[in-house]
Amino acid sequence: MVRALAILTLAAAPLLLQASVDAAPASQSSTDQAKAPWRDVTPRAGLAGWRATGGNATYAFENGELIGRAEPGKTNSWLVSEAQYGDFIVEFDAKTDPALNSGMMIRGQSRPDYRNGVVHGYQVEIDPSARAWSAGMYDEQRRQWLYTLGRNAPARQTFRSGDWNHYRVEAIGARLRSWINGVPATDTVDDVDARGFIAFQVHAIPDADAARHPEVRFRNVRVITDAPARYAMPATALPQQGWLSNKLSAEEQRAGWKLLWDGKTGAGWRSAKGTAFPTTGWTMAGGVLRVDGGGGDLVTTREYRDFELSVDFKLAPGANSGIKYFVDAGLLKRKGEALGLEYQLLDDARHPDAKMGRDGNRTLGSLYDLIAARNLSDPASPGKRINPPGEWNRAVIVVRGARVEHWLNGFKMVEYDRGSPAFRALVAQSKYAGIAGFGDAVQGPILLQDHGDRVEFRSIKLRTL
Repeated sequence: MVRALAILTLAAAPLLLQASVDAAPASQSSTDQAKAPWRDVTPRAGLAGWRATGGNATYAFENGELIGRAEPGKTNSWLVSEAQYGDFIVEFDAKTDPALNSGMMIRGQSRPDYRNGVVHGYQVEIDPSARAWSAGMYDEQRRQWLYTLGRNAPARQTFRSGDWNHYRVEAIGARLRSWINGVPATDTVDDVDARGFIAFQVHAIPDADAARHPEVRFRNVRVITDAPARYAMPATALPQQGWLSNKLSAEEQRAGWKLLWDGKTGAGWRSAKGTAFPTTGWTMAGGVLRVDGGGGDLVTTREYRDFELSVDFKLAPGANSGIKYFVDAGLLKRKGEALGLEYQLLDDARHPDAKMGRDGNRTLGSLYDLIAARNLSDPASPGKRINPPGEWNRAVIVVRGARVEHWLNGFKMVEYDRGSPAFRALVAQSKYAGIAGFGDAVQGPILLQDHGDRVEFRSIKLRTL
């Protein structure tokens, strides 16, 4: 993996073009599977039809296996197919050194007009770390994680570090699904790339590991390109993770998701201090809801209790904003800011608020002024996965009874219990100390904060739990 988005999170799902999403059959015929037109595409001796690019790793075909050997360098290496693939199914076996991250790119891209031709695009992960997100869907050199395994324990547990693992990936229309050792791993919908190459990755490694040249091996690589939808696997119970702007699929609708913003109008929203949508400060154009300052906070006209909320956001450099929930109707009437629990939106690198509060509890993803965001999904890698100002990120808030979680780009950042003694103690040390009933509302609207800075929002969606 290299820097590129996020998150994902394993909960939401604005799906794809309807025909493509629902193309997979509800069940499979064993006869169809027996007749599936598989074609072996394992790179052979001489690697005809393939080219190495990127870093310094070497590739060789030995004893029926493609072997990628890591070499010193800072750049990921790729063995890229000359063939291009649109809709297809691919299966392969992979085994990697426990210290070597790797993966297969599907519908990969490399263009002179994008970062000097760097290989980028959808990648199915081979992750031997303790995190074990193998078969997760990553957007290499672009948006980072599209679908993590942060909420998929069965897929995480089936991966065998240092041993062979079997992968299956279906790329049909805008829907991308993956399996690891027969266990469903991801279900992603994204319409950025409809066609591209496949490629085998050897990840860049620290210089300290280079001397022993860790290896990743691939074998039994086969594809179906002739009517692949006919051979798609049945529907699974996995939630879909959708990356289409302001759209919901039939599948997502069946899961209970609703768009809180329709992408065009102010329907369902009003000023926090009034009854109508603000006439200044907020604009709606090109599927983006933007605040520039001066319009005041924006709240939903409905209130919510147990829910999962997903919001894509883009910060301007130095921006400060927030997503508030359980905003108390009584506290809305007081002078000053509308009060509620807040998922902090902040450019940590540039805004001074990042260094205020206590222990980082005013940074991006935090429960503002109460609990600092930490990478709870991958404690071995404590940093946040953030796309920089000017790029999209995804915030997710999950509320089940008293339990609340904040997710950022597919990583859990905060978890707490509303009303617990620990929560009360945090409130007592915060700027909210002395405000009776803070955080106790049974239900409330969702609020997007106007803090005077430019912030953009899209794909605002919610399902009740």
